[in-house]
Amino acid sequence: MLVLKKEMRSEFKKPIGTLYPSISHAKGSLLSKGDKSLVISIGDVTTRKMLDEGIIPDIGIVDNMIEREPSDHEICYDNVTLKTKNPSGTITDQLWKTIKEGFSLVEKAGYNVLIVVEGEEDLSAIPCIVMAPSGSLIFYGQPGEGVVLCEVDKMKEKAEDLIKKLEEA
Repeated sequence: MLVLKKEMRSEFKKPIGTLYPSISHAKGSLLSKGDKSLVISIGDVTTRKMLDEGIIPDIGIVDNMIEREPSDHEICYDNVTLKTKNPSGTITDQLWKTIKEGFSLVEKAGYNVLIVVEGEEDLSAIPCIVMAPSGSLIFYGQPGEGVVLCEVDKMKEKAEDLIKKLEEA
């Protein structure tokens, strides 16, 4: 398990990609990439807003919480649901394994996958960036600011650097 040290939190809050005020503002970038891109959404609000915009994520990762409060955003679309546990401020081995399984289900069988995290999904962008196939796009919320669009090909090195800053537990 990897743990985020308190003194590193501010560095991990910086967007890993391009910050947009909303999904509708980021939609143009998504459409310009075409249908070849795998689309990953992280967070209840981001996933719900994507669905509202008619964008079906190949993989959605939610924890049924919004800023640490229970979410009333029902996330429902045709998908395979996987469940995992991941405490706040960590990236567990179980989360890595579940995300890897999600990518496998998308790539081999063409399923849409919803990963429901018991705990917190906030750091899941990092393993997604590392494991996502080339051309993939990751969307995640930046609280109080909007949504971040991360093109994995441009951010793999950054994600690997961030992993090195986490503590093994």
